[in-house]
Amino acid sequence: MTTTHSITEPYQPPDVPFQRTATPPPQPLPYHRLALTTGNHRWWRPLVGTGVVLAGAILVMLAVIIASEIAGAVVGRPRDADGNVIWGGIGDTALALLGISLSIPVVLLAARWVQRRAAGTVSSVAGGLRWRRLGLCLAVALPVSATSLGISMLLPEPEGSGPELTWAGLSPFLLGLATVCLLVPFQAAAEEYVFRGWLLQAVGAWCRSPWVAVTPQAVLFAAAHGWGTPWGFADLVVFGLITGALTIRTGGLEAAIALHVLNNLLPLGILSAIAGGLESEETAADMNWMTLAVDVPMVSLYAAAVLWLTHRRPVSFRSGN
Repeated sequence: MTTTHSITEPYQPPDVPFQRTATPPPQPLPYHRLALTTGNHRWWRPLVGTGVVLAGAILVMLAVIIASEIAGAVVGRPRDADGNVIWGGIGDTALALLGISLSIPVVLLAARWVQRRAAGTVSSVAGGLRWRRLGLCLAVALPVSATSLGISMLLPEPEGSGPELTWAGLSPFLLGLATVCLLVPFQAAAEEYVFRGWLLQAVGAWCRSPWVAVTPQAVLFAAAHGWGTPWGFADLVVFGLITGALTIRTGGLEAAIALHVLNNLLPLGILSAIAGGLESEETAADMNWMTLAVDVPMVSLYAAAVLWLTHRRPVSFRSGN
């Protein structure tokens, strides 16, 4: 006789094929921490990426110079004592602005290739440039920049400074104005993408504090303009600090780009009307203490207006919100 024994086994749930643990959604991040938006961040990526941005910016500028030399040889342009092609004030200004402008794709590619994140996270927490916000900031920046420029033009200047106020002529004026209107927005935006964008986020990848992230890029921004006067250096540092803080507070580069574009576009537009105006090598780094006393309050006024606008028309300053 055969006896059957029943063996009781503990219950086990059936296997569910391809079952995976759900990945928790990423936490909202402020602008200066957006390099951490993916799981690909490593401590060395901001360093390598900064090297790529620097090398890439140098390479694109060299490419512009080489193209200029080739074009100059083809059309038979004259050369200076050092053998460099002479294009004149408008042409040389265009080449300088173009060389800086090409830094934008360099920054975006470094974010994508080196940091393995969406390139648009350099623009804002929304993953791209917010055009409506940029338009609002331009509307705020226009009267502020125009007022600052107007007051500065009324200030006394040291004897012999600045180009002689002689009408350039209609054709040179229109050509110069078209050149600066076309290229200055890209040039100013490129500087913002490098300093308030890439460098701010590179430091922010290591440091939670927004002020730690803001400070180095402001000093480097001033240094990149060369050493002119202590007043000019201080003004550029303050500009970098204020626009850096605005970038974090508004969650994107729009406010900084708007002010930078108009601060460059308005004076260069006026210089286009002056014979030899665009040949001047004077920059913001060369300003005197009187111009500093005008510029800093006006930049602060712009920041206050943008923050008030942000309060009235709220904008996300963290990713994913």
